[in-house]
Amino acid sequence: MKKNISILLLSVAFNFLNAQTYPTGLVVNDKAPEFTAKDQNNKSVTLTNLIKKGPIVIVFYRGEWCPYCNKQLKNLEDSLTLIVKKGATLIAITPETRENVDKTITKTKLTYSVLSDDSLKIMNAYKVAFTLDAKTTEKYKGYGISLNERNGSNGNNLPVPAVYVINKEGKITYSYFDKDYRNRVSVKEIVSHL
Repeated sequence: MKKNISILLLSVAFNFLNAQTYPTGLVVNDKAPEFTAKDQNNKSVTLTNLIKKGPIVIVFYRGEWCPYCNKQLKNLEDSLTLIVKKGATLIAITPETRENVDKTITKTKLTYSVLSDDSLKIMNAYKVAFTLDAKTTEKYKGYGISLNERNGSNGNNLPVPAVYVINKEGKITYSYFDKDYRNRVSVKEIVSHL
């Protein structure tokens, strides 16, 4: 009996610690947190103003250095008319500095708004931010990726590459959240939820 209680307590403690380490993301029917940030054109982007126009698709990406992110962002750009035809607005959010956002734009030829999330305010509000462990941070450095240089004051923090669709009432109507950064939702799936 004591052994079972000890195992249960260890399991609860492990789950608590695990919950502290990894973000959980928002889910369908959650109220989308308000935000305001500047895009690559120095235009102020505010959720309240965007939802007046129609649904919003928010894509969180890790950075210009991530080939999975670049492929996803480019696929969204290539299919942007499908999203716009549904009356929706697409925005991407990253922890990278403004200079590195410009590199993403150059590399992928994006025409939709890309926001640099200063101080991780948006990523924390949407529950996608996490701190990369020291071992993985060092591994990335071995590949020439210094997150401190890429992210500036955001350091070695990254988002889970989540996607949220938000309706005109400010509610999340679709959520894609997968901790495996290699897995990405298709444009077809996103459009089907607009």
